[in-house]
Amino acid sequence: MSPLSQVGLLLINTVGSLILFIVMLRFLLQLVRADFYNPISQFVVKFTNPLLVPLRRVIPGLGGLDISSLVLAYAVQLLTMAAIILVAGYGVPWANLFIWAMVGILSLLLNIYFWGLIVIVIASWIAPNSYNPALILVNQILEPVIRPIRSKMPDLGGLDLSPIVVFLLIQIAEIMVLRPLATMTGVPGGLIFGL
Repeated sequence: MSPLSQVGLLLINTVGSLILFIVMLRFLLQLVRADFYNPISQFVVKFTNPLLVPLRRVIPGLGGLDISSLVLAYAVQLLTMAAIILVAGYGVPWANLFIWAMVGILSLLLNIYFWGLIVIVIASWIAPNSYNPALILVNQILEPVIRPIRSKMPDLGGLDLSPIVVFLLIQIAEIMVLRPLATMTGVPGGLIFGL
């Protein structure tokens, strides 16, 4: 592969992954009813509105879920993967690509929760009770997942082991669902981060 193709792949992967991450953040922020006055939330809303507002006219929400954000995330993942395959010099297997894009979104979702947990755990040691907008937002996204587990855990005198349980559940979901789905559909390893 030529150096120009490698640069193209790097740029497509970076820009596509960043856009996909921001769109998935928009979905998660609405899902957990996060603080939209947070400066990071404001950036995410302003970045995604030009594409989401017209899409929402066609695709309504469903039971509190922002379906248009999911459709946009799916389209971004699909186009990014297709561009990577084309720049790499292969034909696009469209039938498989539709499934690969879904696997990619699931992988990203698990990665957001995994890395978000790491950030929260480290921040709880370094800067407990911080009012950093990013930490507040990560807490708001993770709390609906951690809270039910925390409520079932025995009281250990201030020691919260619920993030460890969530880490384990994420790993189990990756092993039991994501990897077999990726293997079954033949997802190329370099197309999906984290597999």
